[in-house]
Amino acid sequence: MQENLDQIFVLLKHWIVSLVPAPVQPYLSVLLSVAAIVVTFPLLFAISVWLERKILARIQNRLGPNRVGPFGLLQPIADAIKSLTKEDIVPRTADAVVHYLAPLVLVVVAFMGFAIIPMGRNMVLVDLDASLLFYFAMGASAEVAVFMAGWSSRNKYSLLGAMRAIAQMISYEVVLLLSSVTVVMMTGSLRLTRIVELQNQYSWGLPHWFIFTPWGLAAFVMYAIAGTAETNRSPFDLPEGESELVAGYHTEYSGFKFALFFLGEYLAMLSISSLGTTLFLGGWSAPFAFLGWVPSWIWFFSKVMLSICVFIWMRGTLPRLRQDQLMNFAWKFVLPLSLVNLIVAGLWRFMGEGWQRWVVTSAILIASYAALALAEQRQRRIGPRRYRYAE
Repeated sequence: MQENLDQIFVLLKHWIVSLVPAPVQPYLSVLLSVAAIVVTFPLLFAISVWLERKILARIQNRLGPNRVGPFGLLQPIADAIKSLTKEDIVPRTADAVVHYLAPLVLVVVAFMGFAIIPMGRNMVLVDLDASLLFYFAMGASAEVAVFMAGWSSRNKYSLLGAMRAIAQMISYEVVLLLSSVTVVMMTGSLRLTRIVELQNQYSWGLPHWFIFTPWGLAAFVMYAIAGTAETNRSPFDLPEGESELVAGYHTEYSGFKFALFFLGEYLAMLSISSLGTTLFLGGWSAPFAFLGWVPSWIWFFSKVMLSICVFIWMRGTLPRLRQDQLMNFAWKFVLPLSLVNLIVAGLWRFMGEGWQRWVVTSAILIASYAALALAEQRQRRIGPRRYRYAE
């Protein structure tokens, strides 16, 4: 019974596929898997939008959506209808074809990343040997879509917003890659299903998730920082600096095409959260051995939605950085720390079992963090913050 509940979607797909002739079965199997992804993640997008509005409303001491449906649950549907009915305005001098394709490319690229994510036991669309490489190749294509949007609009603000977004995404994509390389070094595999299997082990009832190691915790923190910047979320939402660039690279978009950009941003958040869950949080594995009876897909999506809540929490808490702060933080702090963590991961691998490697690797990471922070503080002559209030 427990196994049937865990594999309910796999069994349902096999049953549906068995109803058609044998030559058609492979195509129907792929179609059903793709349909499941196309339906599930837009649904999670709608839930995430509702959650964000509700959580930010509570942080800001207001109600949030509460008119459309119970507790405002139908607000995303109302927003979708509004986007569909709004006029689609294209600037007269814009490149109409590229202007139209940019949001489509962004959404398609975001969906492609989900194809190699194991969302449960035996629940992955394509199990590639180099699935991690495929993910980053698709992620890099999002920068092309951003540039298409800014350049095709024939608007200086849009172009500046696109260039700032690309500079930000390239800078933090290096950190994103390096933080993921540590997991590849420790597992010896680029296959995400294999990475999850190596974490799906327990000692004294506790999991062997990589986040519970010094190198894994450091890599996870840097991955989270880089992922926040990659998705243009606060405090790294500089491409959408309203006081400087109106709305960044999608200033000239309206109607449903603007909604596609909105969808693409949240799909990117879900995608980054899914990969982070897979690399550092055990993927679909349970947090404790005695909870293994809970279906694996429930654990996966619970971890992903918890990550989304952290994204929302950060948006309601942290102020936006300046552009120079953003770039300096990437190249002068996070990137050097990522390189140090690669050395730490190598030491962890070759020092063998024992408490000594915990002490050595933790000491190196703490010392590196302190040295980089002090060097940056002295260079910028940053003193302690003082908050003064008008009397």
